[in-house]
Amino acid sequence: MEEGFKLESLRRLGFGRHSHITGLGLDKDGRARKVGDGLVGQEEAREAAGIVVSMVREGRLSGKGILLVGPPGTGKTAIAIGIARELGEDTPFVSINAGELYGEGDKIEKIEQMFRKAIGVRVREKREVVEGLVSSLSILRRRTPFSPYPAIAGAKITLETQEESRSFSVGPEIAEQLVSLGVRKGDVILIDAETGVVRVVGRGKERGRSFDIDVQREVEIPKGPVRKVKEFVRTVTLHEIDASVAAQRVAFTGLLSIFEAERGITSEDRKKTDEIIRKWVDEGKAEIIAGVIFIDDAHLLDMELFSFLTKAMESDIAPIIILATNRGIAKVRGTDIESPHGIPRDLLDRLLIITTRPYRKDEIREIIRLRADEEEVPLSNEALEKLSDIGSENSLRYALQLLEPSLMIARRRGSTKVEPSDVEEAQRLFADLKKSLDVTVKYKELML
Repeated sequence: MEEGFKLESLRRLGFGRHSHITGLGLDKDGRARKVGDGLVGQEEAREAAGIVVSMVREGRLSGKGILLVGPPGTGKTAIAIGIARELGEDTPFVSINAGELYGEGDKIEKIEQMFRKAIGVRVREKREVVEGLVSSLSILRRRTPFSPYPAIAGAKITLETQEESRSFSVGPEIAEQLVSLGVRKGDVILIDAETGVVRVVGRGKERGRSFDIDVQREVEIPKGPVRKVKEFVRTVTLHEIDASVAAQRVAFTGLLSIFEAERGITSEDRKKTDEIIRKWVDEGKAEIIAGVIFIDDAHLLDMELFSFLTKAMESDIAPIIILATNRGIAKVRGTDIESPHGIPRDLLDRLLIITTRPYRKDEIREIIRLRADEEEVPLSNEALEKLSDIGSENSLRYALQLLEPSLMIARRRGSTKVEPSDVEEAQRLFADLKKSLDVTVKYKELML
């Protein structure tokens, strides 16, 4: 079985600077390691998240959501990503700040699209293909009265697997693809027998010879017959299928592209998508992947959006809803109602609440070290200690924000490694929150 392409919306959307996170860092008993899978500290929160993952796998999270509560910079987003990673490589993860839902456009339409992007469909299909190592290739050309250059008339190609070798004559459509893709002897290729689409899999591994650097990845020579039925797996989102359905609906006008159609997705388009998916599932051709939608600053949502979330949790097809907030008692947006975390109590009753705490200094040091490695910022031990002190005294986020400026300062003095003096200079030039507030107080009469 060959896993198909992974679309951006399924794996990378929303990960950003947390791309180093590969899971929750739990052992086989569900206990959190101090450092694991790119996460540091927050052991209780990570263990709680591990239980959530188990509930999802056993289908026991229906009708519920997750709420992450804690001060800023305590790893709430990282834990949400860790949950998605634990659920599988192609589990969709969509991240949005609640404030992004307001402004131009309908907020319900925006959140509906985000939800559809957070639900994946793993499609399995069997197709007849011709696959093997190219052992010989000859492009056939002929002259025409319409061009001074010979046109491609077809090709003769011999493909080999570990058990078989077969020669084929192919038409000009396939031959033109072979030329445009630069197919040459030693390539492993795959030709869809139904559509004629050619794909270069890679360079076949040769015994006794390999390259440290090459423009194509090396792959094993295929096994079995050259012509075979092969199962392919590809993962798409409901939103992508919605856009495709909408594009087909408006295609007859010749005016709208698929991107324009995406903006014009209707409820009927979504209904048709759901019917298609249910048919595929019933036929065993597809399965639904419940992804994760992470809504940060959830206290910025209003009653209409909270009502949408409540209804979404009861839906047959819904992603795992994870909210995050750093607020205590606050008014529900657009009302005079005060509620914990600015979230209506009827929705709070449906949420499993996970709390995060401020990091200890040793945890801050490890997080800074991991981030510096990820961003390729070489730190001396003394500079790491200096940044750890800043993280403890000011905030972890401020310390992390000083990494890149410190590197630029180090390079100006001709060094490839950040030293404490570079960190101190960056700290002098870039203010933390306390210093910026002091400036506004000092010059309050001049401030707008």
